[in-house]
Amino acid sequence: MNIENAQKQVDDWIKAHGVRYFNELTNMAQLTEEVGEVARIIARRYGEQSEKASDKNKDLGEELADVLFVVLCLANQTGIDLKDAFEKKLDIKTQRDHDRHHNNQKLK
Repeated sequence: MNIENAQKQVDDWIKAHGVRYFNELTNMAQLTEEVGEVARIIARRYGEQSEKASDKNKDLGEELADVLFVVLCLANQTGIDLKDAFEKKLDIKTQRDHDRHHNNQKLK
């Protein structure tokens, strides 16, 4: 699956099952909630917080997919071509960060 296909799949799903997109502010709140769930898993599973019994069966992949789904919704409803935006961002990061990261003593 590529980003273009993912955006289309989400749009098709919304039209078939979701009636319509939630408004942008609602989706932003949803995104914040989903990122919080990812943060909770990572903090407890990989960080220094202890993992509660209720968190042990949480699927990090599923939570990351929830984040991706909402990001794709936001892109669709605001007319963003994420493939194009991602490629532009990767070019910017490549030009800006290549030497910076290679010269960062903390990364050696």
